[in-house]
Amino acid sequence: MSTIEERQRIAEADRLYEQFGKPLEARHAGRYVAISRDGRTIVGPTLLDVVRQARTAFGPGSYAFKVGERAVGRWR
Repeated sequence: MSTIEERQRIAEADRLYEQFGKPLEARHAGRYVAISRDGRTIVGPTLLDVVRQARTAFGPGSYAFKVGERAVGRWR
């Protein structure tokens, strides 16, 4: 992956979190959220639970975050 592609993915993750994750902070801080590229979300208590559910519901290309923190992951 090129540096440009990596920066684009980071920018996409930031945009998705700002739009769809940040509003969850008040009620779900410390939990995990998966966000699809079209804005669908799944919130859960563990990263593993959220990723498993999101992989089935969203397929590849979505992002996972810890709500209230800027830790991010992406799966293919």
